[in-house]
Amino acid sequence: MGKVKIKKKETRIDMTAMSDVTVLLLTFFMLTSTFLQKEPVQVITPPSVSEKKVPDSKLMSVLVAQDGKVYLELLGTKDSTLKSEDLREAVLKKAVAKYNATHTNKVNLTAKHVEAFRKSNAFGVPISNMTKWLDMPVDERDKALKTAGIPIEENFDLTRPTEFQIWVQAVYDALEDAGAADDMKKGTGIAIKADAGTPYERVQVVMNNLQTIKMNKFSLMTALKKEE
Repeated sequence: MGKVKIKKKETRIDMTAMSDVTVLLLTFFMLTSTFLQKEPVQVITPPSVSEKKVPDSKLMSVLVAQDGKVYLELLGTKDSTLKSEDLREAVLKKAVAKYNATHTNKVNLTAKHVEAFRKSNAFGVPISNMTKWLDMPVDERDKALKTAGIPIEENFDLTRPTEFQIWVQAVYDALEDAGAADDMKKGTGIAIKADAGTPYERVQVVMNNLQTIKMNKFSLMTALKKEE
């Protein structure tokens, strides 16, 4: 008697639904993620046990390199109230106006300069060299930052602000115009990120400059200390 052959069925898993879910998840993370921005210098922060997070909007970060050079990074609001690009443009125009009011070597911005600054992340060159820096290709700008830095020195005279103080006041004014300066008043909108090897005296100069213009509250960025 012959054996009955049972027809084998093809084992097949439909991956269409899984592919759809994967694409949706990828799109979600791309739209909601905050990408790390390139910094002009490498800053390795000292460790601490504090777990308090620095806000990711309405923030002015002050980078203090190991050699003492100072740079600024700006983040606007998460919504359309004041985007980072718009904040940078407003800050640039206000800072240059403040500088021109107290210096004889005037700085003249063009629309091209403003657009280049809008797209920049961190910045830190003397205001007198700002237009020359913005005229450079992007890769050359990054190289120039490493040897520049925002001019800053010990100063307690409000009638003669340092360039660092001019920039900070311009940031505050731009946020205030947009009704978003509360975080800077409370201190959560200002973060100092200094390298672990930066001399404390240099960080002290930055803090003194802030306090001179009534910015008495700010955060110090650190890395989370590992348990031994």
